[in-house]
Amino acid sequence: MLKTKKKPKVFVTRVILGEGIALLHKHFQVVVRKQSGVISKTELYHGAKEADALLCLLTDHIDRAFLERNRHLKIIANYAVGFDNIDIETATRLGIVVTNTPGVLNEAVAEHTLALICALARRIPQADAFVRAGKYRGWDPLLFIGSDFFDKTLGIVGLGHIGLDLAKRASQGLGFKLVYHDLHPNSQFERHYGARYVSLPTLLKLSDFVSMHVPLLDSTHHLIGARELRMMKRTSYLINTSRGPVIDEKALVQALRKGVIAGAALDVFEHEPKLTTGLTRLPNVVLTPHIASATVAARGKMSVLAAQGIVQSFAGKQPENIVNPLVWRRALLRLA
Repeated sequence: MLKTKKKPKVFVTRVILGEGIALLHKHFQVVVRKQSGVISKTELYHGAKEADALLCLLTDHIDRAFLERNRHLKIIANYAVGFDNIDIETATRLGIVVTNTPGVLNEAVAEHTLALICALARRIPQADAFVRAGKYRGWDPLLFIGSDFFDKTLGIVGLGHIGLDLAKRASQGLGFKLVYHDLHPNSQFERHYGARYVSLPTLLKLSDFVSMHVPLLDSTHHLIGARELRMMKRTSYLINTSRGPVIDEKALVQALRKGVIAGAALDVFEHEPKLTTGLTRLPNVVLTPHIASATVAARGKMSVLAAQGIVQSFAGKQPENIVNPLVWRRALLRLA
């Protein structure tokens, strides 16, 4: 398949689940960093130094300085749907292909979002801690009163594939009413699920649960801040499984302390892995460590998709999951 006599080298920044690494070994020299934890800048530069391709994670910062020093890279395969960790503009200017792993983790993230909604509304983490601490003395009609779901309004901010999957499960499985906000309305979705397209302020005012599913862009940074939180019902909940910085965490901590909203559930954080001061002390918040896509099936498919992008590129085929397609013609010359 590959035209070059010497197999191109691929550097993988961390061990990943699934058959992706095995697929790469069939066609390339593969170096996988064995250490756990986020790769250091020094390790990243050293690993990429002699590589033709890089398979990186969302925790790896592929910025302009890195790309300028590693112009020899032909492709960067990001093991994530989002690619805000990569300077796409610089990569495109340098003729470097960038791919991501869309579509294969939608169900897993939607399911985790629902799990967070259930845990938050039914106060499951607090109840679990209560029982483990030996405080349970018998049934009590006032013990851990939570919120139900049927006929409540779920507001979905960002109607991409994950938002659509969440809507299906929430409306058909739990009986939620749906409102949504996106760049454009989706009439087919509205007809099928009885959903309403509304402005963001209207969504915040109407919703009992608000779930974030937007990419991290300049326009979505701190999309939810103090002003937006004050628009929400005092009995409402905020859930985020998209990207941490779409919510102003300092404003959220204050809102949760003051009872501006009833609670929040976060799988992602603004300064990940660091948490905003005070967040862990709040009784009305559920926190998980960026595990929304953490199922065997989803992570396995992600690894294969990331590997396929590299294989397809060196075979002269434009990857199906290319992020910067305008670079492809120039990239072909570098891949030959």
